[in-house]
Amino acid sequence: MKQPLLFSFRFVRRGCWALGLLLAAGRTQAQTHSAVVFGDGTLWTWGNNQYGQLGDGSTRHREAPVAVGAGASWQSTAAGEQHTVAVRQDGTLWAWGDNQFGQLGDGTCSPRPTPVQIGAAATWQSVAAGANYTVALRTDGTLWVWGENANFQLGNGTGIDALVPTQLGTTTTWQSISVGTEHACAIRQDGTLWAWGFGTLGNGQRTYFVNPTQVGTASNWQSVAAGHDHTVAVRRDGTLWAWGENYHGQLGVGTPTWCPTPVQVGTAANWLLAAAGRYYTAALRQDGTLWSWGLNERGQLGDSTTSARRTPVQVGRATTWQTLTAHEAHTVGTHRNGEVWAWGSSTRGQVGSPARVAMNLVEYPRPVGAATTWQSAAAGGEHSLAVRQDGTLWSWGRNYYGQLGNGTSSGIHRAAPEQVGTATGWRSVAAGADFSLALRQDGTLWAWGRNNYRQLGGSTPFSRDVPEQVGTATSWRSVVAGEAFALGLQQDGSLWGWGDNGYGQLGTGSRFIPPTPERVDTTTTWRSVAAGGQHALALRRDSTLWVWGDNASGQLGHGTTALLRPTHISQAHRWLSVAAGADFSLAVRADGTLWAWGNNAEGQLGDGTTTRRAVPVQIGTATDWRQVAAGRGYGQGVRQDGSVWVWGSGAPTSSGAPLLVPTLMGTAADWAQLYPSSGSQHVLARRPDGTLWGWGNNTSYQLGWLTYAPLPVLVRSGVLASRAGAPATSDLLLFPTVAEAGQVQYRGPAGAASALLEVLDMTGRVVLRQSRAAGQGVLPVAALPAGWYVARLTTSGGCHTARFYRP
Repeated sequence: MKQPLLFSFRFVRRGCWALGLLLAAGRTQAQTHSAVVFGDGTLWTWGNNQYGQLGDGSTRHREAPVAVGAGASWQSTAAGEQHTVAVRQDGTLWAWGDNQFGQLGDGTCSPRPTPVQIGAAATWQSVAAGANYTVALRTDGTLWVWGENANFQLGNGTGIDALVPTQLGTTTTWQSISVGTEHACAIRQDGTLWAWGFGTLGNGQRTYFVNPTQVGTASNWQSVAAGHDHTVAVRRDGTLWAWGENYHGQLGVGTPTWCPTPVQVGTAANWLLAAAGRYYTAALRQDGTLWSWGLNERGQLGDSTTSARRTPVQVGRATTWQTLTAHEAHTVGTHRNGEVWAWGSSTRGQVGSPARVAMNLVEYPRPVGAATTWQSAAAGGEHSLAVRQDGTLWSWGRNYYGQLGNGTSSGIHRAAPEQVGTATGWRSVAAGADFSLALRQDGTLWAWGRNNYRQLGGSTPFSRDVPEQVGTATSWRSVVAGEAFALGLQQDGSLWGWGDNGYGQLGTGSRFIPPTPERVDTTTTWRSVAAGGQHALALRRDSTLWVWGDNASGQLGHGTTALLRPTHISQAHRWLSVAAGADFSLAVRADGTLWAWGNNAEGQLGDGTTTRRAVPVQIGTATDWRQVAAGRGYGQGVRQDGSVWVWGSGAPTSSGAPLLVPTLMGTAADWAQLYPSSGSQHVLARRPDGTLWGWGNNTSYQLGWLTYAPLPVLVRSGVLASRAGAPATSDLLLFPTVAEAGQVQYRGPAGAASALLEVLDMTGRVVLRQSRAAGQGVLPVAALPAGWYVARLTTSGGCHTARFYRP
């Protein structure tokens, strides 16, 4: 994991700053947050903050650096999986974040959202943070450990967690340390290398080493880097050595063969330092070039691809690389001129680029690619499907179970639409949690993906990674997918169900899981159907509403008891359309009014409360609703004028707060169709011009947008940083944040005048500048290409930033 970080700092102008990192080699951890100390002694953090590991007193994730405390006396810091530790210039040690294993060292297992001092000692020299444990050096050369010890990663032979710093042995000649997920390495002043914990630690076997054990007999080790399950080290003669697990090629020896003892990597003798991440390695040579190898699914190798490498490949042609650090799936490096570059995964903003290279949550609609020929789409758990006007089928997003239909199920997700096969006769699609369905123009039904509940409708229980026809029927009219079940209508008006039936969601009168599609009843007047998490809604041709399945949250609008067969509700009314969410329901009546019922803990019913409703209640007074869509914790609807309205916890708002009533999204009034996901929090939508748009959750690229940078991106950490822990966007307001009209109104802090106003793109490049801007006004952004941008207002009081999207 991480060793001490040293940072150089220089002021560019008041309120803005530039950063230079001096990073020790050999750090890695399964973490998605970052921590740095600047030359002025201030400490900054950003990224994931689930356990308070950013130290700002909250659990809010930060895309922009926030200052930890008000002091300027920090010396170094290290970020673990969910905790952070740091040494002050007076030699005291501080820690914050997750503490369930005692990794903070304060004698408790309680999380700390702000820094707490660890003991009273003032002789700490450096610190390194592992997954759930911590290792530190004192100025007297002693080594101290605490936190989780299930795999003997503390090296004290006990296997018992330590809640306070405990000295490791009596040696006083420790020089440097590096910690991995379950093992640690350290070099002594005599050049010998030692390791302990679990794994292949260079001594010929994969096992537990309960105490520090010397690696071989060499005494010329210069630096070491402990990764997730492998280790790399540089000797004083410039040669590079590696050992441990190697199934992703992380050792760089050309094969995926496990190496129980150190093996030289190539023949080069000019290596400077190495850094080991999770299943990958990066290293610098003495000529300033950067090299990397191993796993690359998030672009962490920086070679502009996502292809794994078994031998070192040069990253770019630069010869000025100076420092390097590797993490879970992202890498950071610096050039000699102090520039900071980062690449790889940035799901929580840990890469730290201006507008966040990764967009784990897309707050406003953005186009899915540039195609203008989309015909229909479907949003699954964390994958997406769509059909173009030429009848081709496309998929993207999560792919653990073959749900993309591209012939693989390796867990390699797709960040952009890719065609499924070469067929051109596809008509429509439906997507469940981890499976996919599609209809062809000839009326046949096809399925692929996960099949643990027979949700693929075939005669075998096996998952499939390519489309396979369901039965022989050629009369399928439409199909919908719930979490792990499906319902389909045939041309004769009959309704069929298959897949999970634990709550009676198939409507067949039992909880039996049929091996193939089973008819729901004998009725032949079904018009449309909607599938939720574990329940279903359907309309007949006479516009009556019928419900069945799980009813624990009142989502059937008929008491709270599960119904195994279609049951008629609200008998005196006629219904236009219905939508089934995870555990709630929405519907539009023939008079254009909107109604909702079921779970409402997150405001997903839109009635202004969070009260559960067991019967339909009217939402607002509008009478022009055209379509509704329901997801997990959110609702959305389209009115007759084409405008989209949103409510609930998954609503796309910059604040992230739930909306308890329908709220207009953006200014566009030309939405043709919504395609929500009942089991997740992403939405696809089509406009009349054939473009496809998406917003919401993007953790598996289901919106067709990369959540990683596959090549180095310049990090200008000062762009979004906020001082004294204040949000970077608190003093600059933008409206609208989706600049569809080609301009954005802005208002800076009170008293701001003669300020510098700049707009930066995703790489940190300034694309618009007003040198003597007023405190408020209009940004002309019509000429900017589509994408995310950051507006930065620099005043005498500092930098104020906010983000907007240009469609």
